[in-house]
Amino acid sequence: MSRIRKQPQRMCVGCREMKNKRELVRIVRSPQGDIDLDTTGKKPGRGAYICPEPECLKQAIKGKRLQKALEQNIPDGVLEKLREQINQDKTGQ
Repeated sequence: MSRIRKQPQRMCVGCREMKNKRELVRIVRSPQGDIDLDTTGKKPGRGAYICPEPECLKQAIKGKRLQKALEQNIPDGVLEKLREQINQDKTGQ
C-alpha cells in the first residue's frame, strides 16, 4: 500500500498565497551573501518563493517584499534573470 506524501507549502512573496513548493520559483541568498535563482530548490541559504506570474513579481518588487524576505537588496541582474525565468515558464506551458 503506497502512502500519499504531503506536499510542502510555501507562501508567495508577491500575492501572499500558500501554494505547493514545486509550483513556485525560489530565490536564494547564499551564506556568502550572493543572490541567485535556485532551480533545484536545494541550494543552501535563505530562500524566498514567488509564483511564476509577472503580476506576483511586480507586487514583490513594488512592495519590497523580496528584499525584506532575503534581508538584502536584490541586484538588477538577478531581477532580470527572474523576469526571464517567469516569462519562460509562462510561454512554456
